[in-house]
Amino acid sequence: MAETKHPIRRLLDGLYTGAGMLAAICLFMILVIIVGQMVARWMGTPFPGSAEYAGYFMAASSFLAFAYALNKGAHIRVSLFLSALGRYRHWGEVWCMAIATAATCYLAWYAIRGVSLSIKFNDISQGQDATPLWIPQSVVAFGAVLLAICFIDNLVTLLISRRDNIRADALAGD
Repeated sequence: MAETKHPIRRLLDGLYTGAGMLAAICLFMILVIIVGQMVARWMGTPFPGSAEYAGYFMAASSFLAFAYALNKGAHIRVSLFLSALGRYRHWGEVWCMAIATAATCYLAWYAIRGVSLSIKFNDISQGQDATPLWIPQSVVAFGAVLLAICFIDNLVTLLISRRDNIRADALAGD
């Protein structure tokens, strides 16, 4: 019989997967832009702002993929150190997860603050595209907030069940 997940667990897993899919779409958009640059160059037509847009999509793909990658076990972990702790491994995992949670909450707060300041000062990119910077920064902030939520989720789950949500089958050596 399949295990039924709590609605909040399904929602969070869906958010992480959806963000991972958006990250994949951003990577595809980078390909489209690069091909567009090549075609424009062959035709002798300018493609202003293409490098900036490729950069925006690269930042978006990275930040949108962080939470998804964390729960799939794709982030670097300190498994060797944790294994050496023996019977205190759980507390080592809690300590590592707490530090990561604090760091990502700090990152998310500053990412949101950056968006707020860009809106306040009407900041635009310095390239030919003249894009309002709050637009690409909002995607980065969303990804940072989602990563912070993912770490909070994993920390709470680890404290309650003594196991995080990171898939063990994706981890080598665990």
